[in-house]
Amino acid sequence: MRNLPLLSLPLLSLTVASALALGACTVGPNYAGPPRTLSDGGAGTGFRRAGPTALATAPGVAAWWTELNDATLTDLEARALAANPNIAVAQARLHQARASLRLERANGAPSANASATYLHARLPGIDLGGATGSGSGGAASGSGGSSSGASASAVDFYNVGFDASWEIDLFGGRRRSVEAARAQAEAAEADVADAQVSLTAEVAQAYVNLRDRQRRIGLSQQSARMQQQMLALTQQRFDRGAASALDVERLRGQVEATNGQIVPLQAELESYLDALAVLTGQEPGALDALLAPAAPVPLPPAQVAVGDPAALLQRRPDIRAAERQLAQRTARIGVADAARFPRLNLLGLIGLGGTQLSDISPDKLTAIAAPMLQWNFLDFGRNRARLNQAEAQRDEAEAQYRGTVLRALQDAEDSLSRFGHRRETVASLARSKASADRAAALMQQRFRAGTATLIDTLDAERQRVAADQNLSAGIAGLTGDFVSLQKALGLGWSAPAPS
Repeated sequence: MRNLPLLSLPLLSLTVASALALGACTVGPNYAGPPRTLSDGGAGTGFRRAGPTALATAPGVAAWWTELNDATLTDLEARALAANPNIAVAQARLHQARASLRLERANGAPSANASATYLHARLPGIDLGGATGSGSGGAASGSGGSSSGASASAVDFYNVGFDASWEIDLFGGRRRSVEAARAQAEAAEADVADAQVSLTAEVAQAYVNLRDRQRRIGLSQQSARMQQQMLALTQQRFDRGAASALDVERLRGQVEATNGQIVPLQAELESYLDALAVLTGQEPGALDALLAPAAPVPLPPAQVAVGDPAALLQRRPDIRAAERQLAQRTARIGVADAARFPRLNLLGLIGLGGTQLSDISPDKLTAIAAPMLQWNFLDFGRNRARLNQAEAQRDEAEAQYRGTVLRALQDAEDSLSRFGHRRETVASLARSKASADRAAALMQQRFRAGTATLIDTLDAERQRVAADQNLSAGIAGLTGDFVSLQKALGLGWSAPAPS
């Protein structure tokens, strides 16, 4: 086997130059941004359901829960963001997407392999005397060495080889793959932010419900004690003949009903304790000691910055993730389109070797350099079908983006409406509570003056406690609506870096 000559440098240079010139061509549509989803009346204007307490200024994208001024809640949010498994899952997927992007970039670079081979063969019935040989790229044949008898020959072969290949990106398929991988990594980054939004809102909502249950349990226990006193007094009056058995049974039923309300409240309280522990990445019961002391439900600020719908589209992570998925699907069209055209590979091969170890020397060099053009022009429509499939997937991603935007706008408008009307409800409950307080105070004055019975006084006090319970539930609902509004606005994440 003789050494093969190198491909002539002028021809090789011409091939590379032609490949680079063709490589400037990139098939497939260029991504021009997401479709328009806001009407002329919605772009740049405020939300339609924003009330007088909603500010049109852009909200901050930092820790919105600090506006509730609750140190325990702030601590729980920090623990959840640091240890929640769902955040770890989203971050792991982000790392996978970034690794895929690095892989796609590396796939566009040349690849090289090195090999070293030693072969010893005993070939019966073959006389290889006098033959010489050398190898290239890890494969060759040779003769020599030692022989045993006339019926067998032993062959030793030594070879060191190096080969390289590089696919020229003639029609931009590789560039489109990198573009798609980059968009997928950015979508994964938005998914991490979306997981943070959902987590912080879930922690805040569970904490508000926990404090509400603690407050309602305390008020229910207070109401049960008052009803128990009323029952004891009515029983005494019945024993003296001044009250009927119906009055006694009616009050006894009220006491049992109130005690029955405490049991499910206690079960809900324990459920929220366990939920907060799991959300912060701990075992159920780990936060019981920290959260056992009762505390009031945190109140939202008097005014809330909400911005405008146009800013919402850039702020909500789920919208950004849907937009990046649309960009990724658009790039995949170019990948499928490039597969319909020829492919050019540059191959290089260098080998040193022979039948003796001393043959591994520069004077035994075998080198090959060759371009290889491949074109699967007769595929019976397979590549066209793949292109149509990619285009349909792009259309699906565009429809999903539109749907995500519309749902986000509806979510924001509904949250603003609920938050505004809940303020009105809480104001009404506060007036009812103030009226019940005044009625209970007047009844106390009448009791001390001897013009009202103790039962009447206790009944007025029970109504005051009931009004306090309703107000507490209303405040919890208001804070819960504030949390839902922050989630709808997509807050609780760090602002993305400009593209």
